[in-house]
Amino acid sequence: MFTGIVAAVGRIEKIESFGSADAGVHLQIDAGGLDLSDVGLGDSIAIQGACMTVVSKTKSGFAVDVSRESLRLTMGLDSVGEVNLEKALRVGDQLGGHIVSGHVDGLGEVVKFEPIDESWELVIRAPASLAPFLAYKGSITVNGVSLTVNRVDDVAGGTQFSINLIPHTVAVTTLKNLKIAQQVNLEIDTIARYVQRMMSYQTN
Repeated sequence: MFTGIVAAVGRIEKIESFGSADAGVHLQIDAGGLDLSDVGLGDSIAIQGACMTVVSKTKSGFAVDVSRESLRLTMGLDSVGEVNLEKALRVGDQLGGHIVSGHVDGLGEVVKFEPIDESWELVIRAPASLAPFLAYKGSITVNGVSLTVNRVDDVAGGTQFSINLIPHTVAVTTLKNLKIAQQVNLEIDTIARYVQRMMSYQTN
């Protein structure tokens, strides 16, 4: 489990393929100042919102293996560049964001990203399958960052939602690098997921 509070911006430094086109990749990641002193082999770290397992460590970073399926369902793990990093939540840690599993539910598309006064407005188009889980003042994770939905508009082919980003969030995450039409990793709120299941379940 995670909280969606990015601890550091790291960087994918090297990508090594396991061979065939259907195989995954091995990523070497510079931790970007993330404290790895309490991270061991087999521990989980969220990379751009996707939970990955540490398979080796270096003085300045760590490595993970990413399956082809994970590459197909996520963005930002198949090229060299900056990534949001968060270590797994430990019992007793402060829950600064919301409960995040690190399992990407779908890909959104950036529709708008521009400054408004001291903040930034980010508008994302989400697939129709995620529309029931998006609500005004509800929680959403974008590339591993816990955010609050400010507006929801149902449109053809999906739903657009708006987020207000404070300067600090833009400065300390990879969200500052977003471009129009870029895809982003989305994870819906865990509570919304269970509420939907309870409301739709019918006993025989």
